Amino acid sequence: MYFKSAFLFSMVVSAMALPTTMMEKTKRQANILRVQDYVQFQISDGVGGNALAEVQAKFPIDESNLASVSAQDLAIIKAARKTAENAETKGGGFNEAIANAGGTNTPQGRILQVGKIKNKVLKLKLFALSLQIDQARGRDVADKLADTLTKLNKNVELDRASAGQPSRGVNFQGSSQP
Repeated sequence: MYFKSAFLFSMVVSAMALPTTMMEKTKRQANILRVQDYVQFQISDGVGGNALAEVQAKFPIDESNLASVSAQDLAIIKAARKTAENAETKGGGFNEAIANAGGTNTPQGRILQVGKIKNKVLKLKLFALSLQIDQARGRDVADKLADTLTKLNKNVELDRASAGQPSRGVNFQGSSQP
């Protein structure tokens, strides 16, 4: 009789603990990001060599539980990624600024190229992060994520190779507004 009561009691306690554990794993992170202009979240000014850490400081998402990232934060990440991409390729962006500086063989062009690589790290880290969040929520993005991580790793290595070199961003108009 005592064994039966103890067993039943332990089963009830275990069942009560289960929802708490499951809730902790799916608990949503509070909205931690805010909409910013590109000049506020860009990382290209300064020196090369530490771009990945700079992105993580500007977008401090808990990567240990990506399924819990709020919808608002995910939308900001996606919008910031798009703006970073536009800052590279659209008018007023890095490609145009480097061409206007005479290419990457000029002193100003080299400084802008270091900034462009840092911007690529920003763009690709945000893209990888958004894909990882989607994957954590059950979407099949494995191929796209693998391709993005390959590109990210290549640009992180290029950034590290330019450690200590001056870097400059562009005055690009855009924001992380979803």
